[in-house]
Amino acid sequence: MTVEQIRAVIAEHKIDYLLAQYVDIHGTPRCKGVPARVLDLFLEGSAGFAGAAVSGLGQGPHDHDLIAAPDLDSFALVPWETGVARFACDLTVDGKPWPYCPRTVLKRNLDALAREGYSMMVGTEAEHFLVQRRPDGSIVPYDPAGVDTMDKPCYDFKSLSGSMPYLRTLIQYMADLGWDPYASDHEDANAQYEINWKYADALTGADRLTFYKMMTSQVAKRFGAIATFMPKPFAKLTGSGCHFHISLWDARRTQNRFLDTGDRRGLGLSTLAYQFLGGVMDHARALTAVVAPTVNCYKRLSVGEFLTGATSGFTWTPAFVSYGDNNRRKLDPGEPNVGKNMYTLTLADVKLDRLVPQSLPEALDAFEKDGVIQDALGPELTKEFLAVKRQEWVRYHNTVSAWEIDRYLTLF
Repeated sequence: MTVEQIRAVIAEHKIDYLLAQYVDIHGTPRCKGVPARVLDLFLEGSAGFAGAAVSGLGQGPHDHDLIAAPDLDSFALVPWETGVARFACDLTVDGKPWPYCPRTVLKRNLDALAREGYSMMVGTEAEHFLVQRRPDGSIVPYDPAGVDTMDKPCYDFKSLSGSMPYLRTLIQYMADLGWDPYASDHEDANAQYEINWKYADALTGADRLTFYKMMTSQVAKRFGAIATFMPKPFAKLTGSGCHFHISLWDARRTQNRFLDTGDRRGLGLSTLAYQFLGGVMDHARALTAVVAPTVNCYKRLSVGEFLTGATSGFTWTPAFVSYGDNNRRKLDPGEPNVGKNMYTLTLADVKLDRLVPQSLPEALDAFEKDGVIQDALGPELTKEFLAVKRQEWVRYHNTVSAWEIDRYLTLF
């Protein structure tokens, strides 16, 4: 969009408040409010942030402010509040891109990909729970009709119907924003939901996922619920993930370079697609630290007896490094696991290097040894990421849980 087009939308919709939004090292949306009447000042760099006030941004209290540089193409009306619009922003310091900004890092990698003649497209399926807090601070699944109690509630109509007003509101907002939502469902756990929307280029897709998290948090409040993207809020229920459907297209985005109807393996994939798979699998253990960056993630990624430990019978989690027909380094991923139920494998059946890491420290160790993944993040963000996440593990490890009290208080 141009500045003139943005001014016209602001006038037409009586916008008086702008959100300057970026994401921190945890993927958490951070915002500053800007009166729409000072749009020109905002575009010139008036939205400043004290970087030391947010962990993982590589700043101390003595550093110059982070300045939010808005991406004009990300301008969008905030559908849950009248008179408000949002810009996704890149962080700069002293007029230069800030290497600790996740959005800036993504753009740098997409630029490198474009120089190779490719554009990455991403489709998103973001799972989340609706929960309610009890007076004692504990949480329970959101179930206003008292019917979402099945062991296997996936796609159950009664379980879905209790949250249909919430889902319909979200879908309408997403349609108004032009995201083309095309499906929603009750997922494998009680009070767990997913909405699917049309794929887009990787940067737009990332911005939309961030905006989606903001949207769900506000819409859920109307129904007396909390929307959470925490991977494993309930020990006995299936956890939440975010599925990314990735494809590489030509620079003009007219041809999907991952498609090949003559694929000898029958999956319809090109040589480039298999090379992409090979790279992902070769770096899967290091990548796990990036895509599963919290201690709670590994309550969901557990193998052994916990692989089928959810009430529904499955975790629906990629605990093994493999690929199947349902699921630049010229690596061959090998033959697919077609028709094989990976849940039936024992640990003795799988090589240890074919398991995803089983704890955050194990994932960080793999990340620390992988130069390719570190190069993608850049040296500054890599160092900060490792420091923040190792500190997170220490703080978690030194917390005494209710399980420990129950097990050890009178054991000895």
